[in-house]
Amino acid sequence: MVTAEREVWREALGVVLATSAYGISFGALAVAAGLDVWQTCVLSLLMFTGGSQFAFVGVFTAGGLAALPSAIASAALLGVRNVAYGMRMSPIVGGGPLRRAAAAHFTIDESTAVAISQGDPRLRRVGFWVTGIGIFLGWNATTLIGALVGDVLGDPKTWGLDAAAAAAFLALLWPRLRQRQAVAVGVAAAVVAAALTPFLMPGLPVLVAALVAIVVGWFNWLGRAADADSPTTGETA
Repeated sequence: MVTAEREVWREALGVVLATSAYGISFGALAVAAGLDVWQTCVLSLLMFTGGSQFAFVGVFTAGGLAALPSAIASAALLGVRNVAYGMRMSPIVGGGPLRRAAAAHFTIDESTAVAISQGDPRLRRVGFWVTGIGIFLGWNATTLIGALVGDVLGDPKTWGLDAAAAAAFLALLWPRLRQRQAVAVGVAAAVVAAALTPFLMPGLPVLVAALVAIVVGWFNWLGRAADADSPTTGETA
């Protein structure tokens, strides 16, 4: 069990290091978008979900204060997935209301993935807490570094930081595109967002694309096709 727990720690810390690195991009981009260093850090402390943070800053950068409602709505839509993660993690975390309330803040893609990949309930809890708290500390530290660096660098276009949000968001998304249905959802949302961008104010194309993604994902057409194409056997997993 000691060896197994050590492996969980190693896996969790690897995820912590890889994910925390994106905080530098977020911090630099947020400052370039017009946020102060302290505002950028507070956003990471309170929101703490990378995809939503990049969406918020990306929309805010494109439209300024006029796009603030769309930026908030875009971030909220992307954060809804954490509700599903919370329901999945609740029996794993266990404990009373205080522990579950604390766990809610650390319930993100990575902590959930590391936890549910373990077979033993105790190792699942270890994986969840180590990953969640580790990324929280690392993400906020690198956010501060990125914000300070971005504040010194000045114009983001000079250093290519204007493209940092899109690049970092794609880097977070790419590992999840392992099935045809996930690819179909991503492509459909991207096409709709690109087609509507010239006609709608910043942020609205993202919201419409999110609705399209929900519809495509809900019907799971390619997922059912893949299940039908897979060979069946008399064995059960």
